[in-house]
Amino acid sequence: MPVSGIKAQAHALLADLARTGDANRAYHSDALAMASHPWGVLEGASAIGRLWAVLRAALPDMERRDLIFVGGENRDDPRLDAPRAPHMVAALGHLQGTFATDLLGIPATHGVVHLRYGEAHWIDGGKIRRSWLHFDLVDLMEQAGLFPLPPPFGARGIWPGPAPQDGLRLGDEAWDGPDALDTVFAMHAALLSFDGKSLSSMPHDAYWTGDFMYYAAGGIGMTRGLAGFRAHHQIPFLKAFPDRTSEGHFIRISDGPYAVTGGVVLGTHLGPYLGMTPTGRRIRMPVMDFYRLEGTRIAENWLPMDVLGVAHQMGNDLLARLAHYRGDPARDL
Repeated sequence: MPVSGIKAQAHALLADLARTGDANRAYHSDALAMASHPWGVLEGASAIGRLWAVLRAALPDMERRDLIFVGGENRDDPRLDAPRAPHMVAALGHLQGTFATDLLGIPATHGVVHLRYGEAHWIDGGKIRRSWLHFDLVDLMEQAGLFPLPPPFGARGIWPGPAPQDGLRLGDEAWDGPDALDTVFAMHAALLSFDGKSLSSMPHDAYWTGDFMYYAAGGIGMTRGLAGFRAHHQIPFLKAFPDRTSEGHFIRISDGPYAVTGGVVLGTHLGPYLGMTPTGRRIRMPVMDFYRLEGTRIAENWLPMDVLGVAHQMGNDLLARLAHYRGDPARDL
């Protein structure tokens, strides 16, 4: 089946899932979903369905609003030796709806909220075989008025879609520019040249437009241009995790001017991060990156990341902190 057919299948399955919550119609019975904290690995369509039942109970009039929907051949990553999806689709957007019932202790606002998601899916035989799901619960906490971290360095607010409004690539749209993944890989190589001392050891500015936008997960925020990116994200991150590395990418796809990568970043927590004091622990950070190119340079980058799970590994249970704020603190060791 051509990639456009796979994307159309996936788009229909995911729209139906958000509307009905029926995971059996979208997933193989033995499917796996790797979801953000606190869900973790979900085995089977029934377990995946329970996640969607929780989301639909909180947002009963839920509407799925994709900002980016892309797909393509999944390039190999020699760092990983697990069975690999030959092709994948990826989506970024919001679940929009009335927050009617508490979600995992996050208090319902009874008004409209936008739950951010970044997703990747392996479609096999007309259904989903594997999913990777990032839900930005930290940002939802802020919308509910109970932000559990210090103010982010980057700007707060709803993620906008791509500037050209062309992120829904459901067909075989023409593209005569460079392969977006090649540009992303070159930028990654520049980042990995960090000598541990100076930002100038990473010559990645050649791969970004002058006023690029960086949209990061709740707790990090949005930045503009290289100066904003360095000040509000890169420097704090490098100070916190100077030995950061990657396990490898489970997804590496390009679709016209768009590219998507995703995997797990590893690092030893040696400096403050998002207001959390260093622990010396080895931290696993599940992330995805959605990129949009203008010509040969990256103009926009969205970063879904499991901030809630990262905090939990650092000994900060943000859901428990939220319960404490709401008058239900732990009353025993």
